[in-house]
Amino acid sequence: MSTNPAGNSDPLVALGTLAGVPDAVNSVRKAVDRVYGHRVMRRRSTAVTSEAALRGARGSAALSGADWALEEVRRRSDFGADAESRTVGAALRLTAEAGQLLSIWRQSPLRVLARLHLVAAAEPGAGLVAGAGAGAGVGVGSGAVSGEASGAAAGSVAGGMADAVGRPRVAGEGVDFSGDALIEAALPDAEEVAGRLEGLSRLIIAGSSAPALVTAAVVHGELLALRPFTSYNGVVARAAERIVLIGSGLDPKAICPAEVGHAELGRAAYVAALDGYLSGTPDGVAAWIAHCGRAVELGVRESTAVCEALQRGAA
Repeated sequence: MSTNPAGNSDPLVALGTLAGVPDAVNSVRKAVDRVYGHRVMRRRSTAVTSEAALRGARGSAALSGADWALEEVRRRSDFGADAESRTVGAALRLTAEAGQLLSIWRQSPLRVLARLHLVAAAEPGAGLVAGAGAGAGVGVGSGAVSGEASGAAAGSVAGGMADAVGRPRVAGEGVDFSGDALIEAALPDAEEVAGRLEGLSRLIIAGSSAPALVTAAVVHGELLALRPFTSYNGVVARAAERIVLIGSGLDPKAICPAEVGHAELGRAAYVAALDGYLSGTPDGVAAWIAHCGRAVELGVRESTAVCEALQRGAA
């Protein structure tokens, strides 16, 4: 991410002025306002949040190659049988964890990213998530991740790769692409990863007046571009996007799962939009931001349907 046409000290603000981006931001804001104004949100917002979290986790896993039916995700409790189930489990754990990290993100985003990877790579059965398979306790601030279970994660890492978990990869380390094979861009070396992560961290800590959609799209895009960890980079990137959208105040109740929209738009469109971001051109970066905006709007549509179902007594 290098597009900064005005040399602005806040490059995220500059990105917010790119062609088409203000329209995308306004469209997202209107869509979010509509679902927050739904009458069900006054009485059953917690139920909508939990359902959005489950559906968001399913969508994120689908983008990483584990395209399970929603009801299969809902009923399952064993997420360690094979690569797909481990990916679904990772997405569920990350959705639960995101709500616990909102207060830390603005002060120490690199710490949060390390934590997200630690949680994603945790050995199935480590007890990180209570009832995630049933769609319970996966919302913001739900308390699904207990302190004891979270602390156990460091010693419960899949594949015996504890030394490579919870930190960016170093020289000589590769990436397990089994869950993110759709991203075929050249892999940056460890030195570039470290430098760009530090730059991203500085942007987040400094704060920005850019719209939340812009910041979330940049965080998401940078993490996909860098693939800073040895595994689970896709689900971590989408969890970080979720944290930005919630923590910014755009979606404080976490009912607008962008992951649902990204999955609905499809893997081909996701890769094509990311290629635009990787190009670094104004049009390419703007197209990626607009794509992320459309994903949020589709997440809003999903939660609106949930609200309607709850209103009818069908969910």
